[in-house]
Amino acid sequence: MKLILTQDVTGLGAPGDVVEVKDGYGRNYLVPRGYAIAWTKGGEKQVVTIKRARNVREVRDLGHAKEIQQQLSGLSVRLGARSGEGGRLFGSVTAADVVDAVKAAGGPQLDRRRVELPGHIKVAGKHDITVKIHPEVTATVTVDVVGE
Repeated sequence: MKLILTQDVTGLGAPGDVVEVKDGYGRNYLVPRGYAIAWTKGGEKQVVTIKRARNVREVRDLGHAKEIQQQLSGLSVRLGARSGEGGRLFGSVTAADVVDAVKAAGGPQLDRRRVELPGHIKVAGKHDITVKIHPEVTATVTVDVVGE
């Protein structure tokens, strides 16, 4: 089955890539979740638009990625969240919350889809978060989740 990816799929490709996958994987997983659309000749026109949007969001080059990594390494990020007794949060911390906290701490603007959380963060304290800036560059940000 030939598909056009609309989102990043680990181990498969990036938005705008045309990929060949098994029928069941495409029909039962990728298409229903909105990760891909069926390939058609008309869909080829959408590939250009998807790739153009990806290029705007993407880091320009490896040097720029290293620059962002340096900015993130020297940053102390504090994230306030509502909590109950014992530092247990009401809800959990999301990638969008981390992106907002990094921006508020004076860090660079990040894409929330590049933030990899270590499971669900549901307790206050320090947590290491991985940010995949570039295919060759990853940064680790320590986020201090403080209960309010």
